[in-house]
Amino acid sequence: MILLLTVTLPVFLVLGFGYLAAWRGWIGEAAIDGLMKFAQGFAIPCLLFLAITRLDLSQEFNLPLLGSFYAGALAGFFAGLFGARLIFGRVWEDAVAIGFVGLFSNSLLLGLPITERAYGADALQANFAIIALHSPFCYAVGITAMELVKAGGGSLWRLPGRVLRGMGRNALILGIGLGAVVNLSGLPLPEMLIEALELMARAALPAALFGLGGILYRYRPEGDMRVILYVVAVSLVLHPAVVWGLGSMAGLSVEAFRSAIITAAMAPGVNAYLFASIYGHAKRVAASAVLIGTAASVLSATLWLALLP
Repeated sequence: MILLLTVTLPVFLVLGFGYLAAWRGWIGEAAIDGLMKFAQGFAIPCLLFLAITRLDLSQEFNLPLLGSFYAGALAGFFAGLFGARLIFGRVWEDAVAIGFVGLFSNSLLLGLPITERAYGADALQANFAIIALHSPFCYAVGITAMELVKAGGGSLWRLPGRVLRGMGRNALILGIGLGAVVNLSGLPLPEMLIEALELMARAALPAALFGLGGILYRYRPEGDMRVILYVVAVSLVLHPAVVWGLGSMAGLSVEAFRSAIITAAMAPGVNAYLFASIYGHAKRVAASAVLIGTAASVLSATLWLALLP
């Protein structure tokens, strides 16, 4: 267990440094917002662009891997959605936002570095295959569900346009999409451009982890604790458990199985709060679930690593 903690703790220590810096006032909210804008709007899209251009799409985009992971993600979404509505009596708009918390695991800022530290950079191919579809899939599910609830059965002909507009404004999706275009077309990139993108990509995860720590300090837990703990349990237990069962039945390779479980077992990503903020529903639940889930991931990620082959 101590050895496994040496894999997970450095990731959470960087995040903790960001939390401490924000708590002590060593860095202001505007600086944290600027850092996160750089990381999520520029550096991480560069990282994803390069990863997708180099991905062997025919080998890594296999149905058992993606089917297992995203079936687990959907299980988390519906558990959050119907749990919030039927158990906790939240309005449907709140329920969708809470369902999105159970849907969107932190595949990028936590899943990637923990997998890399545990199994090395060569083990990340399945992670990138999952990440390539993660934001498009989750936002398509979340936006569709929220717009259906808001429409109340009317104006559904506008729904596809709203979904596409919402996804088109996401820099992560744009980076993934451009990377896929380069990969499929075989378009050669100038070496100087590749080096510049790699410089940006190397800054992505440390900057994002530090910035996320500052963001989490800003949204400290306040009320709604029962529903927060419920959706955190959905994220940290239900999602990886479903992926474990389906991945075992599908006969995933050890490498793909590890990546799928680790990614599924991560805490809700900060995009869960951003989604709730866009629609103005369940913001406190989403922000607190990200914070509490991230803290709990120190132990839960270590336990899942201990169980993996």
